[in-house]
Amino acid sequence: MKELSTAKLQQLSDEDVMEQLQAGVVQAFDIIVQRYKDRLHNFLYRYTHNHEDCEDLVQETFLRVYRSRHSYERIAKLSTWMYTIALNLAKTMYKKKQRMSLISIHADDSDPDDREFEITDTALLQDDALHIKFSMEHLEKALLELNDDFREAVVLRDIQQLSYEEIAEITDTAMGTVKSRINRGRQQLQEIIGEYVKSETY
Repeated sequence: MKELSTAKLQQLSDEDVMEQLQAGVVQAFDIIVQRYKDRLHNFLYRYTHNHEDCEDLVQETFLRVYRSRHSYERIAKLSTWMYTIALNLAKTMYKKKQRMSLISIHADDSDPDDREFEITDTALLQDDALHIKFSMEHLEKALLELNDDFREAVVLRDIQQLSYEEIAEITDTAMGTVKSRINRGRQQLQEIIGEYVKSETY
């Protein structure tokens, strides 16, 4: 395989870049890191809410990606494969720290499949940076109050904007359970954020 320039590599899809890495093009790994470091940090921070843990997990994820590069197959999107690695590492870390509680959630087919979720309250004023800051702080605090299953499902769907199929594959969970966790997590977030807003009003 002819080695491509960095500029050419940057024009390739994630999966094609990974193929180049598998073929021995080291620069391809740098491009994968550039594309995913912020996305992984964003996901893992909302999952752990700890900067030090988050940084460690991002670094370990990329290390695992490089070490396991030849095990990746194009039947899955590269993003799905990487999020699976990151989530498994986060769960392992939490188990070691005895901070993780595993809760079984049953699918609720009566929940809507694709309900929009607003992360800010209805009082948000356009271009009001301070209000946005407070709203995001409410969201961060509220996410921490959800159990791990709900939090990871909501973060993957509404913040990382992954499809239901990708989330089911990443979490190794049935589609109905994924949809139930997302909808119940959204409902709980809205209730929690509403309580925050009420408590600051009085």
